[in-house]
Amino acid sequence: METVDFSGKMFVFTAPSGAGKTTIVRHLLKTFDFLDFSVSATTREKRKNEQHGRDYYFYSKEEFDELKRKRKFVEWEEVYDEQYYGTLKSEIERLWNLKKHIVFDIDVRGAKDIKRKYGKQCLAVFVKPPNFEVHVARLKNRNTESEASLKKRISRIKREMRYENKFDEVLINDDLETALKGAERLILDFIKK
Repeated sequence: METVDFSGKMFVFTAPSGAGKTTIVRHLLKTFDFLDFSVSATTREKRKNEQHGRDYYFYSKEEFDELKRKRKFVEWEEVYDEQYYGTLKSEIERLWNLKKHIVFDIDVRGAKDIKRKYGKQCLAVFVKPPNFEVHVARLKNRNTESEASLKKRISRIKREMRYENKFDEVLINDDLETALKGAERLILDFIKK
């Protein structure tokens, strides 16, 4: 895919699982037509109602390894044992060819990598629940995890919370409406720069 001369901006929303970043990102995509979503690639199992190319690009471990070998990723990481996630270079090109600013919903390490590579073109936002107990309760209430998976995610939450101050902005998701308005304001302020 050939890239166009479009100096688009990037908005990276990151947080430990269950903090509300996906809810915020979905709201922003409904609110602003100049934004589009960067669909991540993954090796994890597809959940009910998820679609390849809409929610994620679902690949086998072998397919993902081949994409890594061919340097097709801007960033990638083994988030959980044998579960890989990454951002395809072709996805960024696809969205900028559509003349859209890109919104990401990714893990903290991937967010750091994208921020490092795109610098001032990128606003990186860490979404944080009011406290750890609320965070774990939200994750449990999703009812999408097995007990073993939930334990892995809770362990990861503790590690990822240490990244909070490594991003441009911290958005506290205590009251959802307040967080959504705060996210809208961050987008509009950064677009004006």
